Amino acid sequence: MTPETMKLLAIGLATGIGMIGPALGLGMIGFSALQGIARNPEAAGPIQTNMILVAALTEAVAIYVLVIAIILAFVV
Repeated sequence: MTPETMKLLAIGLATGIGMIGPALGLGMIGFSALQGIARNPEAAGPIQTNMILVAALTEAVAIYVLVIAIILAFVV
């Protein structure tokens, strides 16, 4: 295996493993929000507002992983 191959493999593994957390987090956020709205429909507005805020913060982690992968691809 060439060093270039190993670099691409490392980038792929880092990105794949790094994206698992945000993906699971977004799934759990959506599930919990829908469950909360189903139990208390009157609170749908505040629940949805909080869900969007937390989902955006969770997505930020995925964006950080993507930035690191791009840096590894072009710098290392």
